[in-house]
Amino acid sequence: MTAHPPPLPDENFRRFMLEHRFGMDEVVTKLNILRDEFTHLHDYNPIESVSSRLKSPESLLEKIERKGLVLEEHPSFDEVRERVVDIAGVRVVCSFTSDVYRVFDVLAHQPDVRIVEVRDYIIDPKPNGYRSLHALVEVPVFLSEGPRPVRVEVQFRTIAMDFWASLEHKIYYKYRRDVPAELLAGLRDAAATAYALDSDMERLHEEVRGLDPLPVEVIDGMPSESPDAALMAALRRIGAQPDSASSSTDS
Repeated sequence: MTAHPPPLPDENFRRFMLEHRFGMDEVVTKLNILRDEFTHLHDYNPIESVSSRLKSPESLLEKIERKGLVLEEHPSFDEVRERVVDIAGVRVVCSFTSDVYRVFDVLAHQPDVRIVEVRDYIIDPKPNGYRSLHALVEVPVFLSEGPRPVRVEVQFRTIAMDFWASLEHKIYYKYRRDVPAELLAGLRDAAATAYALDSDMERLHEEVRGLDPLPVEVIDGMPSESPDAALMAALRRIGAQPDSASSSTDS
């Protein structure tokens, strides 16, 4: 017996998905602009990477059904917008924990970004050890008939947090969510190790940022054959970091 293909989504559903894709692209653009600004105009870039994903129509329809929603009863999709908040997602990976809050703060203060909800799993991690800062933001998407507010979930993580979350996802996928107890315990231990690493790296980062600028006479007095030019440039950047970091934080 030949299975019938699922019916194609109607125009309202396609428009709904496109709105979220546009909203996701808007947030990604904002973050990439910040990343380029930090790279080219500042001594330090806190953003390691920016990625995004849009739920597939099949996955979204399945979640709508699980929540007991019937699209025919809500043709405007307003209730879906309220109850399904992870349709469009953006992930920001930062170097250090302080960078997570710094980048979130810069994004949150943009005038066309409205913060709907914040869940801080860094301060209050999930029982399995998951840490991340989740922000549900609303941005305007300008369509032919006018602006449409669209919600996008933005996750801010450090490199260590992102590595752990990726490992956890692969384990849950492999065992189809029925993960053996010893592996769950191992994941919790790994989460604690990742957080300890983040804490140690944060302290080292603060120590480097807290260094006084190297005196010019010290740098100029170094033998020209040692160190090389790349190291000299790095020393100058380290010495210049505290002023630039404090000025960007104060603004």
